Amino acid sequence: MISMETFREVCLSMPEAYEVLHWGNPAFRTKKRIFATVQEAAHTANFGFTPEVQAAFCGQDGDSFFPVKGGWGLQGWTTVHLKKVKKSMLISAVQSAWYGAAPDKLQEQYRMQNGL
Repeated sequence: MISMETFREVCLSMPEAYEVLHWGNPAFRTKKRIFATVQEAAHTANFGFTPEVQAAFCGQDGDSFFPVKGGWGLQGWTTVHLKKVKKSMLISAVQSAWYGAAPDKLQEQYRMQNGL
């Protein structure tokens, strides 16, 4: 089980990530856009993936990850159950969502620092 504090720490560990409120819920963003939101009462979070990344996470761990209903899900937004997901999978999801939301220059710095 992933606590809200752990989720927050993982999101904020990404370069230039910061927390804001989005429709009354905590959200995590880069200068470019939001990459994750959290619904504390439901113990879930939503990630802004591409549809391809969404398919990969849902296919790899369908018990924890599933598309958001409606149009947002068709665009790649994906919900994760924080009570079910393994920490290693959560870290990978945060990194993927952050990368997609980061400005190009920050993406390049991240690739170079991580040997990608």
